[in-house]
Amino acid sequence: MGVDVHREMRVAAEEAITMERRLFQVMCWTVALAVLLSAVAAPWRVTTGLALGGTLALLNHHWLRTSVRAAFSNAATTGVRPKLSIARFILRYFVVAVAIIAAYAFDLVSIVATLAGLSAFVVAALVEGFIQTLLTFRQREGN
Repeated sequence: MGVDVHREMRVAAEEAITMERRLFQVMCWTVALAVLLSAVAAPWRVTTGLALGGTLALLNHHWLRTSVRAAFSNAATTGVRPKLSIARFILRYFVVAVAIIAAYAFDLVSIVATLAGLSAFVVAALVEGFIQTLLTFRQREGN
């Protein structure tokens, strides 16, 4: 019985890692596609806004993922409650805000396009939800 539980936990962890990797890849493709399409069809400030917002979304996602992973991996090995530093979270948003404010102050970006680029995670989450729905239906049909 205990072996089955460990196997299920390992499978769940592998599925979570796969999903996380897929989310990041979809974010990358979303940003790249948006920037390419806007380079052809939109003013240059829209393109730079999408590029900046998308890059910040990717950076923010990576930064959050690594800081949470570090906090919880330490807790898993020591059994101590995880320590999540609020200063790191505030610093991350401060860096994002400063980058956007500076780019907007120098009239390099469209603020709306920048915010749209920051929404790359939303698109990736919707795509992932669709993928998970398809996988659920496929698994159900297989049983």
